[in-house]
Amino acid sequence: MAKNLTLSRYLSLVGPGLLYAGAAIGVSHLVQSTRAGADFGFELMWILFAANLLKFPFFEIGSRYVLATGKTLVEAYFEAGRWILVLFFIVSILSMFPIQAALTLVTAGLLNFVFDSSMSAAAMSTILVIVTMFFFIAGKFQLLDKMIKIVIIVLTLSTLVAVVSALNLHRAPVVETSPFDFLNKTHLLFLIAFIGWMPAPIDIVVWTSLWSQSKFDTLTEKPDLRSVLIEFRIGFFGTMFVAAFFLAMGALVMHGTNIELSPNGAVFAGQLIGMYTTTIGQWTYPIVAIAAVSTMLSTTITVTDVYPRTLSKSVKLLFANSPKIIKFFNYVFWIVTLSTGVILLIWFSGSTMRYMVDFATSLSFVTAPILAFLNYKVIMSPKIDAQFQPALYLRIWSWVGIIFLSAFTLFYLYWLIFM
Repeated sequence: MAKNLTLSRYLSLVGPGLLYAGAAIGVSHLVQSTRAGADFGFELMWILFAANLLKFPFFEIGSRYVLATGKTLVEAYFEAGRWILVLFFIVSILSMFPIQAALTLVTAGLLNFVFDSSMSAAAMSTILVIVTMFFFIAGKFQLLDKMIKIVIIVLTLSTLVAVVSALNLHRAPVVETSPFDFLNKTHLLFLIAFIGWMPAPIDIVVWTSLWSQSKFDTLTEKPDLRSVLIEFRIGFFGTMFVAAFFLAMGALVMHGTNIELSPNGAVFAGQLIGMYTTTIGQWTYPIVAIAAVSTMLSTTITVTDVYPRTLSKSVKLLFANSPKIIKFFNYVFWIVTLSTGVILLIWFSGSTMRYMVDFATSLSFVTAPILAFLNYKVIMSPKIDAQFQPALYLRIWSWVGIIFLSAFTLFYLYWLIFM
């Protein structure tokens, strides 16, 4: 029988849900949601909620699986079939460089703006990547889960106050804008990028399983499923509403003006923080600047750590009989590979922040149906006790999500190739 979820019990479980929120609240919120509101007003608000809801069943699978088995989803993929883990391994390697590059460029833009730096985005990104890499190798980011709680609260409350204040903002004369058109190539490409990381790439489910395993290992008593799901769902639906706040900010402050969100990271950072100072007051600048920088730093740091962890764990399972391979392709190897690849990608692609973000988010959109199906297959395995499997309504919900994501992805690829 499930125990009542008292406040003290809830606080003892806090961790995976907030770490999820810390990783999710980043580019998809600060950049893509704000841009959706600035370009199209409130037209895409229903898309924002639909994207979150369609993906929801897959995001809580990480916590379900760890509680049922004590293992992570990386191990689950291997046990379900070696080919599944190989497929996940390939998808992770293909996606980690553009995803990390996009996060790094946005964070570098914020740092350049806040510190009034004259560095190029590529130079600041390089410094950020190198510093983060060495700190992780030295094991200096153990307080991440504690820091993120304060950061998320500050950013969420600041954004909510800014949205409420913007409702009474004296607006400049409204200029004519084009409504969203599904047949417009530019609009459709943005929509794909917008959905790709809304609320986050589905890869994050694997990361949630890693965080959940670490959290549960620290508890003296195994938590019940209901308590674990409530903790995660608070984080999940909290990030959904924060995304809606950012979209509303873009719609209320920038939509219908002659101002366009800049593809340059530093300029965009100034526009983003300017929304808060315009609506609430100039006194909020240091609070919002610290919250925005901390949010993107926490996301960048989290992803820098979790890709090498999942890849090194995958190698251990795939090459269990080859100690030399396991020793070579360890955590340090992958974090150095990721960091080197990101630096090279940023310097040689010559991409703006917007291009890199759109590319990374679009890639996540294309891989979403694959990862969604893999996660559903794993949690519905006969090896999983029925009490930990999703209820019937969540199974139906999952198939609706898989079908929609697959159909939309096929339409996008057909349209991209033949239209």
